[in-house]
Amino acid sequence: MLGGIAFAVMAAAILVVRWINVLAEYERGVVFRLGRLLPEPKGPGLVLVAWPFDRMVKVSLRTVVLDVPAQDIITRDNVSVKVNAVVYFRVVAPIKAIVEVENFLYATSQLAQTTLRSVLGQTELDELLSERDKLNEQLQTIIDKQTDPWGVKVSLVEVKHVDLPQEMQRAMAKQAEAEREKRAKVIHASGELQASSALSEAATAMSANPTTLQLRYLQTLADIATERNSTILFPLPLELFRAFMPTPTPAPAPSEQAAPPAARMGVSDTDSSE
Repeated sequence: MLGGIAFAVMAAAILVVRWINVLAEYERGVVFRLGRLLPEPKGPGLVLVAWPFDRMVKVSLRTVVLDVPAQDIITRDNVSVKVNAVVYFRVVAPIKAIVEVENFLYATSQLAQTTLRSVLGQTELDELLSERDKLNEQLQTIIDKQTDPWGVKVSLVEVKHVDLPQEMQRAMAKQAEAEREKRAKVIHASGELQASSALSEAATAMSANPTTLQLRYLQTLADIATERNSTILFPLPLELFRAFMPTPTPAPAPSEQAAPPAARMGVSDTDSSE
């Protein structure tokens, strides 16, 4: 008699322990009663499950960070690369996540790998390296559309690393070096053009006043002397070089330019008529 009572008490205790479930704030319970799905998920807080008639499956609503392993991809311009990515998603419909798919974590992982190979295989290498944000948005849209029937919301997809072959890395380094050299040559040519224009204007200004050229000559000698080098220069007056400089031809007077050729030779119109 006492043994039967003790057995009944132990069985009741086990049932109470199995019936009482506490779900955290980020958890929901999908309950099946005799194999049939109850319409609403349970939780959070205290949840009573009539075991063995009811069976509850816990689902976490927190964001899951899924690391997509490196995938071998051949781009549209026939370059072989390895690309890995990361996917951020969360369950928004617990019932769909349990009923519509066997394992939503594994299904989302496989879908992310397949989509990554499919989308990046249709792009060129330059687009893969420079337009990363555009590709991430395209991947997120495609994966989220496919996982929507499973009650899974994909919030973000990021391509983490693109592993290039050594030959391609050397070719890209040469291309970048050539681009830098081209920019340097263009900048140097532009500087030479600006310097020539400035020197031309300076020469025009100095030719108007010989004293300016003399002062500039003396300033150059002073700059050389302050550098404390071994070069010895003897300042020479600029007047010594004027004999070797071409003499500018003076412009004719306005009166002479306006007079006819006969008047400039001293012959008048009356004399010519005679």
